[in-house]
Amino acid sequence: MFKIGKIEIPDTPLLLAPMEDMTEPSFRSLCKHYGADLMYTEFVASEALIRNIEKSFKKLQILEEERPIGIQIYGHNINAMVESAKIVAEVKPDLLDINFGCPVKKIATRGAGAGMLRDIPKMIKMSSEIVKAVNIPVTVKTRLGWDAESLHIEEIAEKLQDVGIQALAIHGRTRNQFYKGEADWTLIGKVKNNARIKIPIIGNGDIDSPQKAKLMLDRYGVDALMIGRATIGRPYIFKEIKHFFNTGEILEELSVNEKVELSKLHFSKSLEWKGDKRGIFEMRRHFSNYFKSLYDFKSTRIKLVTSTDIAEIYSILDKIAEKWG
Repeated sequence: MFKIGKIEIPDTPLLLAPMEDMTEPSFRSLCKHYGADLMYTEFVASEALIRNIEKSFKKLQILEEERPIGIQIYGHNINAMVESAKIVAEVKPDLLDINFGCPVKKIATRGAGAGMLRDIPKMIKMSSEIVKAVNIPVTVKTRLGWDAESLHIEEIAEKLQDVGIQALAIHGRTRNQFYKGEADWTLIGKVKNNARIKIPIIGNGDIDSPQKAKLMLDRYGVDALMIGRATIGRPYIFKEIKHFFNTGEILEELSVNEKVELSKLHFSKSLEWKGDKRGIFEMRRHFSNYFKSLYDFKSTRIKLVTSTDIAEIYSILDKIAEKWG
């Protein structure tokens, strides 16, 4: 049984990782439909929340049908993080997650996200203060360490547990790796099998197929699997993985026509939630992934991901169905 606070999931849960410009309601609704057990919002800057920035407050909007859901915050200032945690708690998500894993330069070099891996005492202090400040479960997402010479995740996991963190998601790379190379799950497995660790350990990194999900689960015994980049343009990966877990068989891939209809639905939701300009722009990575396996698709893909006209985009999608469906 996977348990965080009031969240109880009997089977091994599949989690949608928090991703900036991706995990907003239009995309989350599709992931939920296809079987995501626990989802997270885009990460929210603590400083923006306490300054009452409208765009950041919009990220806190969650729907009842999305539950269970967590809201993730990041920042380098302990007081700002505590105050933003209190703001998040008022929205009543199922959990509050602290981002100690984002490798992006403008975040990490300021000491936030994965930058906190260079100051473990501050990381633990911040976590402790946030836990004491809110009445909802607090969890953490982080990486193996800052670089290959500072792989301190076992020590970090124990200390986070000691100050009240209720679950830990670990991405199997260091900050300096960004998303390069192959994720190393060895240390994730060591944390999970550490006799001192009682909280759920969530494995993250390179889960891009049902077979890979099963391999990581069987080999390292984590309590849950978190999937990020592989969901982009493929929200149905949750259904594929669960089908494989339950039957040992690979679920037949969606047809081109089914992908076209799904991408249209996704696009309409994106426009509704984000408005025309941002809705179009942030669909481009999804569009590329929905149809990346099609042969002789390059020129059509370029049109699809450069057009700024809504009617033209729908027309291109119809042409994809006509030509490849």
